[in-house]
Amino acid sequence: MSETAGQSDGLSHRTAVYTGSFDPITSGHLHIIQRASKMFESLTVGIGINADKRPMFDINERVDLVSMVTRDLPNVSVKTFDTLAVDFVRSLGAGVMVRGIRPLTDIAGEFTMLMANRQLDPAIETVFLMADERFAHVSSSLLKQIAMISDDDAHLAKFVPREIITAIRQKMRNDGA
Repeated sequence: MSETAGQSDGLSHRTAVYTGSFDPITSGHLHIIQRASKMFESLTVGIGINADKRPMFDINERVDLVSMVTRDLPNVSVKTFDTLAVDFVRSLGAGVMVRGIRPLTDIAGEFTMLMANRQLDPAIETVFLMADERFAHVSSSLLKQIAMISDDDAHLAKFVPREIITAIRQKMRNDGA
């Protein structure tokens, strides 16, 4: 294979970035990360700021939580960004943006974002990974509701990695939820 194989416009298609707010990381997010880490030599989880949402965890807490649950994946790193996702992906030399989609609920929005990203940087490819059926209904909003109503950690563990349940419970106590 030549040195330029897997590259376009100086970007590596062996390197991918999975962007999101990860507030907090769900089992669905983690499943997408695990699958993408097998597809690419290097995967960066890019934690961004969504101005439309009031975060449960600050950016540094989210980095810590994602790092904790991905520590056994040697080709996965975690970084933050406050730019357009395509600019962040390009800044890392990556040629692929990974997006996880849930059936029906995400497709229209993700397609719109894909088209916008192509206009902004046509060299970056988007790869969609369909959420596993076990996680297709999981959202950060849903798990926050469950955490507020149920004291049973087994209920919460159906939606988030067990390692972060304590952090969620602590955050909700501190925020008076």
